[in-house]
Amino acid sequence: MLRLYITRHGETEWNIQKRMQGWKNSNLTNRGIRNAKALGDALKKVEFKRVYCSPLDRTRHTTELILDGRDIEVVYEENLREIHLGEIEGKNQEEANIIYPDFSTHFWEKPHLYKAKSGEDFYQVRERVLKALERIIKENPSGNVLIVTHGVILKTIHSYFKNLSMERLWDPPFIYDTSLTIVEIENGEFNIVVEGDVSHIKDIE
Repeated sequence: MLRLYITRHGETEWNIQKRMQGWKNSNLTNRGIRNAKALGDALKKVEFKRVYCSPLDRTRHTTELILDGRDIEVVYEENLREIHLGEIEGKNQEEANIIYPDFSTHFWEKPHLYKAKSGEDFYQVRERVLKALERIIKENPSGNVLIVTHGVILKTIHSYFKNLSMERLWDPPFIYDTSLTIVEIENGEFNIVVEGDVSHIKDIE
């Protein structure tokens, strides 16, 4: 049996500023660092055979904090990058709505209608995320695997395993920084054991 431990990067400075990050980077906050270390402590007894990580700085840093020096192979998977937001990256909600007048409505409420002027839509993201999952499952028929990625990617993974339509991409639970989802895969069957767990985080707001 393959068991996937899937998490989001720690909180970043742009998360606090409510800026859209996409493929751009901002540093982890002190809270983000603390939460990543706490997740690492919670997972310290899990023997991971491999780690798959988005190549962006915030996920790399989160992975380093979770592993805390453990000698585990880390594979940087391009298809685990966050959604590419093009000219909206680095913008807050008000600024994004100037560039894309229906941004807030389409992105957060009607993701199936979101069509970026530059960057990706959610359907394009799902296509590459499924390629990443296919690779991970093929390369790891059994054992424990850690995946460190981003909010949109995690919601896409959730929707795939739960067989949800794109309209329901943002269904609960909310994906907090370093929240943990565990999925068991055996004989082509999926079982979500834990979804968006934050028991290691002390100060959820």
